[in-house]
Amino acid sequence: MTTHPLLRSTPEAQGISSAALLAFVDALDSIQEMHSLMVLRHGSVVAEGWWSPYAAARPHMLFSLSKSFTSSAIGLAVAEGRLSVDDRLLSFFPDEAPLHPDANLAAMRIRHLLSMSTGHDQDTTARLHANQDGNWVKTFLAMPVEHVPGTHFVYNSGATYMLSAVVQKLTGLQLIDYLTPRLFEPLDIQDPTWETSAQGINYGGWGLSIQTEDIAHFGQMYLQKGVYAGKRILSEAWVEEATSKHISNGTKPDSDWEQGYCYQFWRCQHGAYRGDGAYGQYCVVMPAQDVVLAITSRVDDMQAVLNQAWQLLLPALAAQPLPENAAAQARLAGKLSGLALAIPQGQSLTPAAAAVSGKTFLLEPNPMKIEAIRFDFAASGSALKLRLPDGEQVVNAGCGEWVEGIMGVGDPEPRRVAASGVWTAADTFELTLRYYETPFHDTYTFQFDGDNLLLKGDVSVVFLPNEHPQVKGKLER
Repeated sequence: MTTHPLLRSTPEAQGISSAALLAFVDALDSIQEMHSLMVLRHGSVVAEGWWSPYAAARPHMLFSLSKSFTSSAIGLAVAEGRLSVDDRLLSFFPDEAPLHPDANLAAMRIRHLLSMSTGHDQDTTARLHANQDGNWVKTFLAMPVEHVPGTHFVYNSGATYMLSAVVQKLTGLQLIDYLTPRLFEPLDIQDPTWETSAQGINYGGWGLSIQTEDIAHFGQMYLQKGVYAGKRILSEAWVEEATSKHISNGTKPDSDWEQGYCYQFWRCQHGAYRGDGAYGQYCVVMPAQDVVLAITSRVDDMQAVLNQAWQLLLPALAAQPLPENAAAQARLAGKLSGLALAIPQGQSLTPAAAAVSGKTFLLEPNPMKIEAIRFDFAASGSALKLRLPDGEQVVNAGCGEWVEGIMGVGDPEPRRVAASGVWTAADTFELTLRYYETPFHDTYTFQFDGDNLLLKGDVSVVFLPNEHPQVKGKLER
């Protein structure tokens, strides 16, 4: 149960027209793929919606929006007297430091990690992932530092990992455990999860999953200069320091990635600031307008989402309440309650479905490690039984609807999934899997030709180049 739930209000009571909010939601709905939206004004939620199968009670992977929470942990540790932002990084890791560190590494301070001005010429994250022994701290400290710290901006998730490592070194607690009583519990953030490196350190720069309303709570606390539900969580001085520009990162006036970088926050146009993550995870704070936006999505053009806020939402923010408009409020509510991602369209059955239903196809070796698939088709949906090296996995898919399940075989962690499948041609079945706690979805097509099967995969979101596996199969006799 949420101890301090956010208030709900009509938009007009908070100085926003419902019609303007509807135009904003319509505009977002036309951008690639939105997953959730919450708009807060004067501390009250004036619009909220989830695109099914995403839902309010489900966490969402934040990617680099995690960084702003890591920054908050440093602020809390500073307030407890555990460290200063002027402390040198090497002072925390004498055992992992190079024998003869160069001057730039020796000069690197906590503030440089926070402001992405470590002096590295490139993001260090790829080098950390390539490490063979799992000691990312030692790997980070061994990398060349090409520039004097504080003089060169480069977005560097490895720097945020080091902030997480510093917190763990100082407190003996993983970042998530340190933050739980100090940040998560006061903000009513329940059951957060944070992915961990082989060294047992939360990634810091990515890997946190929480609900959309949790993002809103976090943003509201920052908007209120460190206070939430009447309780001070972060000092006002830290909030000011953490959200102020510390280094330039470009000169384009209409780019929200070139307004300056703070302590794991970005400055925005119009005096706003934000934390954000890959593919469109946002916590936007607009102090002058007393607004917070919490958004999750899967978009390639993250600027497009912010542009809609500046073009449609910002001009609609009035200083005083507006006359209530029941008709406009009803239209907005109807839009928000009916948000949904497109469900795959096609036929539920074909002659080919009857011919292969109940049969198993053996697959050639493939990167998905699927050895065989049994197909069962019915008008109401389908069931695919996958044979994997470490067990069997059944995928139940709806037709014209999503069917929820768990992918738990062959994955390090079980993944919750919504599945839907249709026949897109007489001989072709298409299965869509939406991992609704992430931006990811996969589409697989199965083309049947007598005893032969051709499986094609399309993975929608990966940081490495997309893989489109094509696998041949043969009917098991």
